[in-house]
Amino acid sequence: MDFRLTEEQELLRRSVREFAETEIRPHVREWDEAQHFPSEIVPTLASLGLMGIQVPEQYGGAGMSAINYCICIEELARVDPALALSVAAHNGLCSGHIFFFGSEAQKQKYLVPLAKGEKIGAWGLTESTSGSDAAGMRTMATRTGNCWTLNGSKTFTTHGRSGDIMVVMAVTDKSAQARGISAFIVDRGTPGMTPGKKEDKLGMRASETSEVILEQCRVGPAQLLGAEGHGFIDALQVLDAGRIGIAALAVGLAQGAFEAARSHALARRQFGQPIGTFQSIRAKLVDDAARIEAARLLTFRAAAMKDEGRRTTLEASMAKLYSSEIAVRAAENGVQIHGGYGFVKDYPAEKYFRDVKLTTIGEGTSEIQRLVIARQLLAS
Repeated sequence: MDFRLTEEQELLRRSVREFAETEIRPHVREWDEAQHFPSEIVPTLASLGLMGIQVPEQYGGAGMSAINYCICIEELARVDPALALSVAAHNGLCSGHIFFFGSEAQKQKYLVPLAKGEKIGAWGLTESTSGSDAAGMRTMATRTGNCWTLNGSKTFTTHGRSGDIMVVMAVTDKSAQARGISAFIVDRGTPGMTPGKKEDKLGMRASETSEVILEQCRVGPAQLLGAEGHGFIDALQVLDAGRIGIAALAVGLAQGAFEAARSHALARRQFGQPIGTFQSIRAKLVDDAARIEAARLLTFRAAAMKDEGRRTTLEASMAKLYSSEIAVRAAENGVQIHGGYGFVKDYPAEKYFRDVKLTTIGEGTSEIQRLVIARQLLAS
């Protein structure tokens, strides 16, 4: 077992970190306050391969490994978790679903522009009445001749307004329950699909989240993604991979919060000395550093298994659960170490604190992760 990154991976980490520090950090507060998704930076992200990180080169992507994907997401999240969330949703959900289950024609038509950053991807699973119980969705797709007509709505959709290509899950056979859900690719501008309310969120404010409404939205047979009735089953596999990305995001957020707290502990003086000399402050920093490294290793293990083509349901859920929950503690400790300064927007601690909570909710809450893990551990 070798836990060291290769020279190429170290170079990748440095490259993404330099980009994040120079091109993203100066704008983080501005984007957050304006709730602005920085589409203007997408071409630069694409030039670095960050819009098609794991997509093979033949489809316009960078062809990186799952471990390299984690490195990229971690480094973006270390500076701005909101932008990292958008990149992860674009790569891991929309593009990932099309790559794993799309036909060759669908990959050429949709995956290529997504990987090149020419178009932004969205993924519609969650509904207002079916969050953790995603199989209980109400959006229907009824056959009209050889076409499909979609009716319903999706909520909490990343890029629900700005997305150019959206993968939508809908019920095609109500009697079959989870095996009666299919996936469809819907282009922005398709009659009947309109953006709904944009959410005014606590954190991750630069990552646009909104409702998507489908009213008599008609799509052709070529828009069916994967086999009919396999949409939800396929979505679960997409989520397995996506949870590795959210784990990496949580690790990066925790690292950023830790580094901000450490810098403040060295600079802030009380009672004639840096507060980093006090045992209580040191204990918080030490515990956070150890937890972050453990979370990173859990995440890399799941990613390595994915690279080997192995099933990662258990490992991805463990990584996502642990990484997100230790990130919450790291962000909370960051505010505490900053003291009063951790409560004001002039310092980064409060933004990490607002952003981090979503990592315990998105792509399966901590409660759902524990259910998934328990099923895997107790399966006979």
